[in-house]
Amino acid sequence: MTARIATPLLAPAAAPRRPRALGYLALWAQRRALARLDTRALADIGLSRREAEIEATRPIWDVPAGWRA
Repeated sequence: MTARIATPLLAPAAAPRRPRALGYLALWAQRRALARLDTRALADIGLSRREAEIEATRPIWDVPAGWRA
């Protein structure tokens, strides 16, 4: 018995990855937005004013751990 293995001529295209610069820009914008939230909005997302200030003032290169892979 003969086995036949069919392979496509072209591999499926990989999902495009967002350029790193856009990720940093989005992170910067999110931290700025976090800094502008009032105390009630912060309470809705489970953060204190102090926690929000700490997160908002982190340097741009201090990114989430998942980004460092």
